[in-house]
Amino acid sequence: MAKINLRPWREELRQEKQQQFLITFVGVLVLAFGVVFMWHQYLNGLIDDQKARNRYILQETDKLKEKIAEIDQLKQERKRLIDRMKVIQELQGNRPVIVKVFDELVRTIPDGIYYETLSLKGQELNISGVADSNNRISSLMRNFDNSEWFKDPNLTSVQAMKGQGGTTSNFKLIVNQTTPNAEEEEKAAKGRRKRS
Repeated sequence: MAKINLRPWREELRQEKQQQFLITFVGVLVLAFGVVFMWHQYLNGLIDDQKARNRYILQETDKLKEKIAEIDQLKQERKRLIDRMKVIQELQGNRPVIVKVFDELVRTIPDGIYYETLSLKGQELNISGVADSNNRISSLMRNFDNSEWFKDPNLTSVQAMKGQGGTTSNFKLIVNQTTPNAEEEEKAAKGRRKRS
């Protein structure tokens, strides 16, 4: 007897192919999802690495800013110390000059005058005092003119005051203090510069 297959083989073949297609499709989807997931993880890793580098750079920048601020502070401290050293050196260098200036002030003052205030700003000496008469003030001005240590005396004010002892004059004058040797040294230095 002959065997007859009455099963719908075409239908089974179509179902089998459809099942293989679905399995292949699901496999491709899983593989594509896996590739996308791995790519996403790789990019996230790169981004995290870059963020870590950026944080490190910002931290180092902050450290450098602190060091720059420290350096600026040290520069200011250095400048302040240098200025202080210059003042000390000037005071030490001018010590004999100051003694000479006071000595010359005593030598130039005529009888009948006394000083109330003396103030030296740079090379300008401001003097205020009291004189018995205007002739004494004139004598003081001449003495300043003749002195090597002072030049350009300028009388700024004279006020006559009546008191118990008679009439006195309050005066204010400005005179420039010079150092005789310094002017000669300046002229010699200028001469040397012109020759060279």
